[in-house]
Order: sequence, then structure tokens, then C-alpha cells
Amino acid sequence: MIKKSLIAIIILGLFPKIVPAETNQYIEIYDIKKNEVIMKVPSDINLQKEVKKFLVGITGVNSKFRPIPNKGFMIKIPLEPVVNVENQWLNDLVVEVIIIFPEQDAPCLMVFDDKNKVHFFTFKSDTEEFLSLLNFRP
Repeated sequence: MIKKSLIAIIILGLFPKIVPAETNQYIEIYDIKKNEVIMKVPSDINLQKEVKKFLVGITGVNSKFRPIPNKGFMIKIPLEPVVNVENQWLNDLVVEVIIIFPEQDAPCLMVFDDKNKVHFFTFKSDTEEFLSLLNFRP
């Protein structure tokens, strides 16, 4: 009996437990003027795909002196899994993206790499599908 128990423990120890990943990652929508998070949405694969499109659509470095406006909103998207971006402006792993939607200008990307360094980029991509998936209308 003891031998069977010992053998069972050894065999079970050889196989790793497969546990589904619980990321509990939320996308946060932040109102700049109110200075508060106004909405949280669970992240999903479709939203992640849209953000990857934005990263592929990077067109340049945002050279504005103040890339974060006084009015508008920002959407913070943690990326799971991280995304490798290779272009002329960035060659790194991206762990989080914040899309900045100024009240008057085109949106831009605030990108955090795996070293927690921040980068600001312009991009060319339609954000309507992304906002629709979030069920958010500014």
C-alpha cells in the first residue's frame, strides 16, 4: 500500500499541473479632464488584435512637446502576451499601450516596453472598431 502511494506521488510529480491562466487584465478608460478612470472592460483576444494593428500602423515618433492633452481620454491596454514590435522607431517587446485621444487632434500611442521605458508614436489606423468592441462612445 505504501509502495503504491509512493509511486503515485512520484508519477504525479513528473507531470506539471495544467492550470488555465487567469490574467484578470482590464482595459481602463481614463477621462483626462475629470482625472479619473470612467470605465473598466475585461480584455479579450479581439481587443488585443486591434491594438496589435495600431502597433503595426506606427508612422513615426510623436514629437509634440506635450503629448498628453488637457482634455480628451486615454485607454490603457495591458498586452497579454507581450508583443514584439520591429520597425524603424522601435525594436522591442511591448507590454502595455495607452491610446491617447485628444479632444481636437488625432490619437497617438504611448507604448511601454519590457524595460518600462515609455515611447510616444503617431499611427495610422481606424480606432472605430476598437471603440465599438469596448462599447465606448466618447
